[in-house]
Amino acid sequence: MMMVVVVVMIIINSILSVLHQRNARLALLWHDVFVERFLNSLTGSSRPQRLLKAVQRNAAKGDPQSVISAIDYFCRHSEWAMNVGDEKGSILDSVVSEVSPTTALELGTYCGYSTVRIARLLPPGASLITLEFNPDYAAVARQVIAHSGLQDKIHLVEGPSGDSIPKLKERFGITSLDFVFLDHWKDRYVPDTKLLEECGLLRKGSVLLADNVICPGAPEYLDYVRNNPRYESRYFQSHLEYTNVEDGLEKSVFLG
Repeated sequence: MMMVVVVVMIIINSILSVLHQRNARLALLWHDVFVERFLNSLTGSSRPQRLLKAVQRNAAKGDPQSVISAIDYFCRHSEWAMNVGDEKGSILDSVVSEVSPTTALELGTYCGYSTVRIARLLPPGASLITLEFNPDYAAVARQVIAHSGLQDKIHLVEGPSGDSIPKLKERFGITSLDFVFLDHWKDRYVPDTKLLEECGLLRKGSVLLADNVICPGAPEYLDYVRNNPRYESRYFQSHLEYTNVEDGLEKSVFLG
């Protein structure tokens, strides 16, 4: 019976694979509801746990690029996951390299993919603080980060971003942030950006980069940074991770 279910799943997946590549709602519904729940039930594990196994099996320890490649391969050939992905990842890389931040913050660690992408490009002596609300995601991310060998550059903090942001200065001895990557709950983009401002964590020239501003979308955030005289914003058009669905990144420079 289980074999029949698997075969039916494969057939349905092949039929929908073309359709969901260009339909945002169908893509997210298919990957994040049907496929994930089915595989969780079938394997007795979670998607993050399966991603971690792929890293441990296929990536060389201490090699960040190998970890990134292993996750990209897993997401393109085995199971989709909500990382920033390889296409938008190259945009993230270029912005991080341009800013060359000494102090960086990531909102939304998930399994540590973008965490590794950012940390591997930081200059000597720099560090990345990454915040993750979900303890199960954080547990996987710690192991992915350790496998990459970048654990000394990364501080992973568990808990709600609204609770953690006001404590960053005291906890880590920082005065401001050079770079912020927003990739957590989309309805937290605006409140957390305002909180960063209120806590004095943004200086003139601080760069914010927000993912998924088109799919699933962050219209309130786009309205906030594009119509706020304190920001200068630019949109980078791309695609939702590992699909042909339109998505993009919004880069916003804080003007003080």
